[in-house]
Amino acid sequence: MIINHPLLGPRDAAEFTYLGDASLINRPDWQSETAAQDFYEYGYLRSNPAGIHRELWFHEAGDRSWLVVTRNTVTHEISNVEMARDVARTQGRSK
Repeated sequence: MIINHPLLGPRDAAEFTYLGDASLINRPDWQSETAAQDFYEYGYLRSNPAGIHRELWFHEAGDRSWLVVTRNTVTHEISNVEMARDVARTQGRSK
C-alpha cells in the first residue's frame, strides 16, 4: 500500500505505523465531571468499520510526522491524506 505523504510524496506503508481511529485526536477533557467515563470510552470503545474510515498513521521510518489517512478498509484504497496537525487545528476552530 502506498501512502501519498503531503510533504514527502508517495511512501510505502511499511514506513508507517498504524495507530488507530483518527477521532483519537479529540482527547476528552480531564477536568470534566464525566472524565472517568469519557476516558474509558476514548481508550477502549472503538468501532471497526468496513468501508471508509479516517485513521492515524505515524511516519516512524521517515520524518516522524502524524497523518490522518482516509482509507476504505475493504479495498485499502486511500482517498485522502492530511497532516494530523492541520486536522487538529481545523477541529479546534470548529468547536
